[in-house]
Amino acid sequence: MISYYSTRDKNRTLVSFEDALLKGLAADGGLYVPNSIPHIDSNHWLNADSLAEIGVNVLSQWLNAEIPRDDLERIIHDALNFPCPVVKLSDDLFVLELFHGPTLSFKDFGARTMARMMQYFLNKRNEKRIILVATSGDTGSAVADGFAGQDNIEVILLYPKGKVSDVQERQLITKRPGVKALAVQGNFDDCQRMVKEAFVDKDLQHLPLSSANSINIGRLLPQSLYYLWSVNQAFAPLVKGGWGDFNFCVPSANLGNLTGGLFATLVGQDVNKFIVAHNANHFFPDFLSGKTEAFGFHPTIATVSNAMDVGSPSNFERLYSLFGAEKLRAWLWSTTVSDDVTLERMKKTYDTYGYIACPHTSVGLEALERYRKETNDLRPVITLACAHPAKFPEAVSKALGITPPKEETLEQLLHGETNVKLIEPNVLALKQELL
Repeated sequence: MISYYSTRDKNRTLVSFEDALLKGLAADGGLYVPNSIPHIDSNHWLNADSLAEIGVNVLSQWLNAEIPRDDLERIIHDALNFPCPVVKLSDDLFVLELFHGPTLSFKDFGARTMARMMQYFLNKRNEKRIILVATSGDTGSAVADGFAGQDNIEVILLYPKGKVSDVQERQLITKRPGVKALAVQGNFDDCQRMVKEAFVDKDLQHLPLSSANSINIGRLLPQSLYYLWSVNQAFAPLVKGGWGDFNFCVPSANLGNLTGGLFATLVGQDVNKFIVAHNANHFFPDFLSGKTEAFGFHPTIATVSNAMDVGSPSNFERLYSLFGAEKLRAWLWSTTVSDDVTLERMKKTYDTYGYIACPHTSVGLEALERYRKETNDLRPVITLACAHPAKFPEAVSKALGITPPKEETLEQLLHGETNVKLIEPNVLALKQELL
């Protein structure tokens, strides 16, 4: 029986997936982690015909029938109803494109699945929830889109004013049923801190608050699925005999995407190494190299890959609780990439492969190049492409001298209504909105 407990609970008091999902953050401020990991036969993903099929096969074993299989199948097929292609750039380099969902970012996978699972449980309970979410760019729009119009759920999203791209901001503030955007006069860490403080504020305990950031375990389990699908698409004929001679490269910020990949490995996917790519926000690479201690966070640094601008990644607490420093440092390799080098890598990628990568994906591709030079490890690599380049026309134009192809979903946003309010970067301002 898989249950969940808070990273800050020494007694490890167990709750169901349903409770962990609906609470989001534990009452003590900790993050929920599983008390055990299901070991899943690799046939459940290597022989699957679609990502949705993998979702049903894998999540059914995580959820202990808390959602009956027929209902889970309906939820997954409704949530994951868009492509997730693996693009082969060379014999040893594959790109997993995670940006073909409605908001053109990898956040659509977790947000859409989580919204529908949450709605299932709320309908059963006849309860409501207010979703609080802090975003550095792409999370907010994915949550807003995924949860919009869901019965019994309201969404309040916080984003740092002036620190997301124009396209991202337009996605965030587009008027949607049941969604309100708050532009915070600060950075992402301010937004994240305000959300965390709201969850433990005594004046707000009567409100049915929950989260949809990657602090919620309900976001992370669906994100493990595309790791399994990518191997199905790139290497299935090779791995059926247990071969795991490949690496993943993961552009990282709040470390939720990485945590999803590690969960995929824990259930049975054999992976040699995770290359963890960061922009100038350097806490996690410094921790892995031993330059800084656990939880030695720093203020957020603004970069061209703004969705990765996180100085104090929430999921570090989850990873540290599950694995500890020694195992993380043995399993993971990491580096930081400057803006200039990010733009240079975008140009090199386009010149070499004819492939337009967004700034976040380019941080990953640069990290991969460094990893191979440092270690001489030439195993095949799947690099996660996190967002569509059309969301970052300024960066693409600066790096490549061209304009990325237009996306109809983004063009439609330019003419729609908006719903946003500017607030100060403190929990009192957020409380006023909530009360």
